[in-house]
Amino acid sequence: QLQAFGGGLVQAGGSLRLSCAASVNFFSSFQMGWYRQTPGNQRELVATIGRFGTTTYADSVKGRFAISRDNGKKMVYLQMNSLKPEDTAVYYCNREPSAPALSWGQGTQITVSS
Repeated sequence: QLQAFGGGLVQAGGSLRLSCAASVNFFSSFQMGWYRQTPGNQRELVATIGRFGTTTYADSVKGRFAISRDNGKKMVYLQMNSLKPEDTAVYYCNREPSAPALSWGQGTQITVSS
């Protein structure tokens, strides 16, 4: 139902753009989010975007990351700038935390080297 892609290896200070393709009905009515997870830790909410584009961000990424969506294409994006080694994680997209989660998929690995 959800496929995240666009990850890779990048140097600190660099940028990446993640994409998430959704194959679900009523996508445009969902508030969507990007999450990340490192080994041994719980999945962390990074950013959300509402139906009409209202966004929220975790303090750790505020001012560096930007979430966006294209309802016609059923896509969610995460532009990540000024990347730091602590941003290294597997990134996933899904509905916002209070909504029933869709299938998580494999996520996409981001590795930021110092």
